[in-house]
Amino acid sequence: MSRADEPVASIRISGAISPATVGYVERAIRAATSQSAQCLIIELDTPGGLLESTKEIIQAFYASAVPIVVYVSPSGATAASAGCFITMAADVAAMAPDTTIGAAHPVGLGPGEATKGDEVMKQKMESFAATYIEAVAQKHGRNSAWAQAAVRQSASLTARAAKASNVVEILAVDLPDLLKQLDGHKVRDHRLRTAGAAIHPISIHMRERMFQMLWRPEILTLLMLVAIYGIIAEFSHPGAVLPGVAGFIALVLALYMSSVLPINLAGVALVLLAVGLFLTEAFTGASGWLTVGGIVSFFFGLLMLFDRADPVFRLSLRFILPATLITASFFIFIVAAGWRAQRLPVKSGPETMIGKIIPAITPINSQGGKVFVEGEYWNAVSKEPAPEGALVKILAVRGLTLDVTLNTQ
Repeated sequence: MSRADEPVASIRISGAISPATVGYVERAIRAATSQSAQCLIIELDTPGGLLESTKEIIQAFYASAVPIVVYVSPSGATAASAGCFITMAADVAAMAPDTTIGAAHPVGLGPGEATKGDEVMKQKMESFAATYIEAVAQKHGRNSAWAQAAVRQSASLTARAAKASNVVEILAVDLPDLLKQLDGHKVRDHRLRTAGAAIHPISIHMRERMFQMLWRPEILTLLMLVAIYGIIAEFSHPGAVLPGVAGFIALVLALYMSSVLPINLAGVALVLLAVGLFLTEAFTGASGWLTVGGIVSFFFGLLMLFDRADPVFRLSLRFILPATLITASFFIFIVAAGWRAQRLPVKSGPETMIGKIIPAITPINSQGGKVFVEGEYWNAVSKEPAPEGALVKILAVRGLTLDVTLNTQ
């Protein structure tokens, strides 16, 4: 088989770069290798993502036996933040008209967001990202000065400017046009023969798509809320089981995701403070100010939970406002009602007889006697003898025997 007869593999990546994206890229590289593909074309449109996932994708590029072509498309797409790193790491970088690349400043790219206020840490992250993208650009002979500016100054370029500035090599209208321009391109000591080559798309698996959807701040927040609702509902309604199980499962998943996504500890603290205020209000039945404080704390906690300067990990007000109202309603109506129900006096069973005053059917002493209560005859004992017909008060229920005492009132 000549190289002209060898296929070209392709995948499409859209949305945030996450661990699920890493799995998809690695599987696509293996599939392209097994197909003896000339190259793997990655059509890219992303606002950015996690630095750790980006590094893993770049490492997969470097280890790939198949040449990697990153194509920022379709028109209107962007390779921002992590997408800029990924495009610069490709063997061949291409863009469609009216696309953009850049703005790779490391805001919220990793778990270091927890130290957002630490200027030293921010400078270290910026310095590392700038050095890293410089090395990536130099490996493929691209404009390393601009790459550093993309990190340090959030510089961006249009497709035409990127081509003119030696940031990408090809400006292609569509995939067939890209194949024509790739034809004859020398990559890794051999030339591509892609003009007219068959394209073999490698579809994303349902499992990968599902995980891609899960790696979102909204999903992490929902898991956190389910954990709060479920565990507290189990304590306020003992024996329900299902809320508790769901809550603990959601808690484990939320803890796992929070180890990867950029969480702001101040936001977490405000959310936990809000839960404490809601619980105190529900348990004590205070004047309502604790609920007001809980609503305010919960709202600002969600607002601060992720870095709002980064569009990839940002909770919108359309999500925050309903979540705040639903959570407040949950604690005000459901949790408070559950605890009030637990504090109500028992209304059925033998315990309801305690405190009742009834006549003795027979003489009652420490050896025994008989009383008639709630339509049944009961054995009764009393430390103080009570004659037949005397009024006695029930003190306790022990199986089928009542402890009574002579009523002197």
